[in-house]
Amino acid sequence: MSSSDRVVLALGGAGTVGSGIVKALLDKGFRVAVISRDGNRLEKLQNFITPSTKDHLYTMVGDVGTEEGAEAAKTRLLKSVGKVTDVVSSLGFSWWQGGPPHTQTLKELHQVLETLLLSTFTSWKAFFPLVKDSASGTYTFITGGAGERLLMPGTGFLTLGAAGALAFCQVVRAEYPDVPCKLNEVKVNMGVATAERMGPGYINHLDLGEAVASLVEKRNTSHKVFSISSPADLKTVFLEEKV
Repeated sequence: MSSSDRVVLALGGAGTVGSGIVKALLDKGFRVAVISRDGNRLEKLQNFITPSTKDHLYTMVGDVGTEEGAEAAKTRLLKSVGKVTDVVSSLGFSWWQGGPPHTQTLKELHQVLETLLLSTFTSWKAFFPLVKDSASGTYTFITGGAGERLLMPGTGFLTLGAAGALAFCQVVRAEYPDVPCKLNEVKVNMGVATAERMGPGYINHLDLGEAVASLVEKRNTSHKVFSISSPADLKTVFLEEKV
C-alpha cells in the first residue's frame, strides 16, 4: 500500500507537536485527517502545511474527549474520507504550572486528567477498532517524560496527567500483545517547540514530525517504546530499531 492510499488520523494534529507530524506525513504523500474542537487552530494548520499538499488534508471540528463525541466524529470522518489506515495520537498539552497541589481544586485535577488521559482513552476506544486487525495499520501514541518526574514545584498535576497517559499506553501494549497492527509509543523526554520558540532542552516539532512520519511509513516494528532524550535520538533511536 503506497502512502497516497493510506489515511492517517492525527489526533491532536492542530497542536504544536501534532502540526509537525501532520506536515511531515503530508510531505511524504499521506492523506491526513485532523479533528479539533478549535476551528481557528485548524485554519492555522491549513496555512502552515506545504501548500501543494492541502488537497490531502481533511480537517473537521469535533470533540474526541468524550465517548459520544469521539463516536460522532468517527461517523462523520468515515463518511468524508472513507477509511482510516493509521492513527497518531498526540493529545494533551505540553505544560501546566498551576501551583502546588494543596492550592488546586478537584475540578482542576479533573481537567488535567481529561486533557492528558481520558481523551487519549475515549479517542482510542473509538478509532483503534478501525486499524487493530490490519497488518498494514499502525497506532502510534506520542507521550512525554513529564509522567516520570516532577519537573519543578507547581507542575505536579502535569506529572499526574502525563503519568496516566504513560500507564494507559503500557496497558494497551499488554492487553493486546498479538494485535496485527503496529502499536508503538514515542516518549519525548524534552520540550517540543516551533522554530521561533526553541531553547535549551527543546526539539523542533518539525524534526519530531519527520521521525514519527518515518515510523508510520515503514511499519517495521510493533509494541515498542521509542524514548527521545536528545535531538540526536530522533535519528539514532529509530535507526537502531531499523524502522
